[in-house]
This record gives sequence, structure tokens and C-alpha cells, in this order.
Amino acid sequence: MKLKQILSYKTKQRLKKLKPLYALYHRFVTWKMTKARYNPYTHWVNHIEPNLWQAVVDDQKMLISVVVPIYNPPKNFLKKCVDSVLAQTYGNWQLVLVDDASTDSRVKKYLKTLSDPRIKVIYAQHNGHISKATNMGIEVCEGDFIALLDHDDLLAPQALNEVVAAIAANPNWQWLYSDEDFINENGARVVPHFKSDWNPFLLHAHNYITHFCVYKSDLLKTLKGCRVGFEGAQDYDLALRASEVLSSQQIGHISKILYHWRMHEGSTALNSDAKSYTVALGKKALTEHLQRKSINAVVDYGNLDNYFHVKYKPLAWPKVSIVIPTRDHKRVLETCIRSILQKTDYPDYEIVVMDNQTSDLDALSYLSTINKLKNINVFKHDKVFNYSEINNVAVAKANGEVVVLLNNDTEVISHDWLLQLVGLAMQPDVGCVGAKLLYPDQSIQHAGIVMGLGGYAAHSHRRTPEGSNGYFNRPHVNQVMSGVTGACLAIRKQTYLAVGGLDTDFQVAYNDVDFCLKVKSSGFYNVYCAGAQLYHFESKTRGDDGESADKVQRFDKEKALLLDRWQAEIEHDPYYSPHLTRDAEDFTIRLRY
Repeated sequence: MKLKQILSYKTKQRLKKLKPLYALYHRFVTWKMTKARYNPYTHWVNHIEPNLWQAVVDDQKMLISVVVPIYNPPKNFLKKCVDSVLAQTYGNWQLVLVDDASTDSRVKKYLKTLSDPRIKVIYAQHNGHISKATNMGIEVCEGDFIALLDHDDLLAPQALNEVVAAIAANPNWQWLYSDEDFINENGARVVPHFKSDWNPFLLHAHNYITHFCVYKSDLLKTLKGCRVGFEGAQDYDLALRASEVLSSQQIGHISKILYHWRMHEGSTALNSDAKSYTVALGKKALTEHLQRKSINAVVDYGNLDNYFHVKYKPLAWPKVSIVIPTRDHKRVLETCIRSILQKTDYPDYEIVVMDNQTSDLDALSYLSTINKLKNINVFKHDKVFNYSEINNVAVAKANGEVVVLLNNDTEVISHDWLLQLVGLAMQPDVGCVGAKLLYPDQSIQHAGIVMGLGGYAAHSHRRTPEGSNGYFNRPHVNQVMSGVTGACLAIRKQTYLAVGGLDTDFQVAYNDVDFCLKVKSSGFYNVYCAGAQLYHFESKTRGDDGESADKVQRFDKEKALLLDRWQAEIEHDPYYSPHLTRDAEDFTIRLRY
């Protein structure tokens, strides 16, 4: 029998979800593997991963139930799935296998051979699909926590032990998820997904959590398991509903690969311009989630299947003040102002231009001209350049409820850039919101700030071509980041003032990083907004920090201040895996710890 004939419909739908992403990521990563003449992930698996595992828990009182809905999987894959549970280093588990009326006689024959008393097999009388089958399993679970496992995937031998150890260390956790990788046709582990810690705005973009999910039993039963009618997107719907009743402190991420997701690469060609019903159901699940949370928003399809773009809409659009420091360089400022005036679809905004000792006659003439426009005010700031001080003075003068810090060497690309930034900035749990910035050559200049890169902080995916999907499509989706660049940063004025604004001790460098971390420590999410796009002609006005000894000395002082103040955040960015490189901005695997 051909492999294509025995693939379950669920497996085919999974391939439809994963194949485009796998192909794009594989193209991005394997070039680096070939150049290095070895596979970095194989090296990581062989030499780094073994050092990450916890010792086997001595006190094995906690019972973990594992639910596996089954429908016509290839028998050898099902056997390997069950064997991966039998091989767990933690022994106090219950495996609930729910046969959803499989028509393949070999499946039932195999299930009848299982004799381990920890295994319970349930047979459905009629095929009810994955949600019903999963719920049948949940109903008979006896464990303190319930894990969900697909019928042809594998658990790492240490998976349940890591879960129990994590719960013991974090007793408030009620929902846990882990990193995962994929198993190719040859049985090799490939394409690791090293995930962010809890990231609600990334979850609004796609189900980045997927596997390995473990829920507290009471929580899962209160949620009534998977919703019938969301088959194919039932795990995404469940995750969204769980996020509604839990605080961020109750959601845990284990930064280890506990789950191996099987792929049958090349067995099914299901690339189509038409959206599959599973994608439509994912959109429906997300739309209903936002409605239940009373978040006014529109959900659009994203650039890849099973990715979404949410446009948040406050009940009333506030007045916005766009703050632009400038000095000389008329053409640079003129390009910026013209692009705002011509391309900004927003009902109510003003531009506050801060003239920091302009002496060029053409630039002075231009400043005089734009100062006469209705929604532009030019103020003189006749002091030595201090980016933080200039912006603080401007924000104090601003009339808007939301302020946008904007470099003069930027140019608007997307007409709805301000709508998207402000829509996010007006969410009650959001602090700083940053745009996607591109270099003129269409490569990415900024897609959020990652702490620890280069020893301090750097931009995600810098120099990655805009046409590339980067690491699991992250340059192209909204997500929580530790920080965003001050070159284009939106925030409510009230929040800006509450944290004390930009720290003037950071005269030029890292003031935005310090500011974002202050906002984050005050309980807000900083969010990268992929849909708001501008060009950034970086440092045209100020120049390179390495030009003089004074600039180098000042830069070193500001780096030292950042390290002294935010060392913990620099050492661990919760939105960037500890297993990804600190030496580059391309999300490649970390091989030196």
C-alpha cells in the first residue's frame, strides 16, 4: 500500500500546515549547514542537549495522564508513539488511547496487544473526529495534569520528568508547553522550534505553542476540553481559551525539546492558494477569542497558512503626537515629513519637530515653512545633543494621548502604519509598540529588540531580506519583545510620563532599550508591530558612533550603564530562546554556552 494511501486525513492537514513553513525555514537554515560542512542541530542534539536534562525526580507521587486520540495511523508510527511513553524516565503516568473507530484492522489488533496496566484503551462506537475523541480520553484521566499527544508523534524520554520537575519548581503553573522539533522521513530530528516564553500577541498571530502541551486536570475539565466544530484547529482554540482564564504567571514554558513532531516530507502536495477549512477555523477561533475578551479588532489572514494578522481598533482613535528631533539635513527631514503627510491614514495627528541647533540655511527655511502648517509645530532646542532630553521636552509639549517617537531619517511605507501602531498602543496591557523598519535595499533593519545579542541588545533579523520568512515567520507577525527601537516607537503619553520618560544619562545609545525595559518592569508588554512599515536610513543625521574618541568613550559608558542596570534581562530575554545564538541576529542555533 502506498504511503499516500495510508496517511490519515489529519496527517494530511498537518502537512498542509507545515510544508510551506518547513520548506522556507529549511532553505534558510540548510545553506548555513552546508557552508559549515556539518549540521549544527545534530551537534546540538549530541553535545549540548544531554547536559540540559534534570535528574529523575525521586518523589513520583504526581500522576501525569497522556491522552492520544487515534484514527488510522500507520501502525509502525503508532507503535513508536506508544513506545515513547513506555520509555519515559518518569514512571508515574497513565496513557489513555482513544481509538476513534479506526477502519484499519491492524490498529485495533495492535491496541489489543498492549498489556501495561498504566495503559487504558477506549474504543469509540462511531468516528466522532479529534475533538470528541480527545474529550473521551480527558473524561477518564486520573492524573493531576493531562498531556496531549498525537498518534504518530514521539515524546522525548525525559519529557514527563521535565514536566514534573518544572511543576515542582513552579507550583502555580497550570498550563505548560515545551520546545519541539520535527522528524523527517529518515527518522532524523530536524528543524528545532526554540520558542518564546508566554507571548500573547504572538499567539494572536499563530499557534506558536502547539506541542508539548500539559494542562492541569481541573483546568482542562473546566474548559470542557476541545470544542467540537473546531477540528483541525482544536488545539489552537483550546490554547486561546486557556489563556483567557489564566494569568501569565500560571503559564509555563520549558525551554527544552520534549516533543518530536513527525513529518512525511514530500508525500503530500497540498499547497493551494485557497485557504483550507482548518485555516478558516483557526481564524474563527481567534476572532471569537478576541470577542470574548472584548477586544475590538479585525482578524486577517497572514502571509502563510495558519498565520493571522490582527488589526486592533480602539473604540475612539486618540489624538497622536509624532515627535521628530532634527538638525540640518533638510532633504532627510523633508522626505520624512512628506511621507507622513502623503501616506498616513489617520484621523487626528500632529507633528512636533524639535530643532536641535540647526544652522544650515536651507534647513532653517524649510523648518520655517512647515511651522506654518496647521498640524506641525517646530520648537527650538538650543542645547547639546541628548536624544533622551530632546524627546522628553517634546513629549511634555505634545497634545496627543499617544506619542510616537520618530527619527527624521525615516520614510513611511504603509499607509495604515499609524493606525496599526496606535491600535496596539491603546491596548491596556501594552506599553511600547515598534514598527518594522527596512533598509533601502529591502532588508530588515528592525523587527524588535533582543536582549543579550552582541553582549547587550540588538535588532531581531537585521539584514534578513524582507522576502525571507526568517525564523518561523517571526519578522512578519506581531509579538511581544523585550524592546523596540526608538526610531519609531508609539506609547501612551500617560505611560511615558509614569516611567519617567527616557533617561538622560543615555545621551545617544541604548536610551530606547532602557526605556522599554522600564516600561516592561512596570507590567506592560512591549510589542513589535509587523504591519507598520517604514524605511530607516540609519544614522544619516547623527553619524557613526565610532567616528571619534569622545563618541567611543560615551558609547562605552552607555553600554556599561545598560549592563549595570539590566544585567538579568541581558542574560535572559524571555522572548528569545537560550538555545539561539548571541553572536548574530539571525536566530541560528547557539553552539557556545
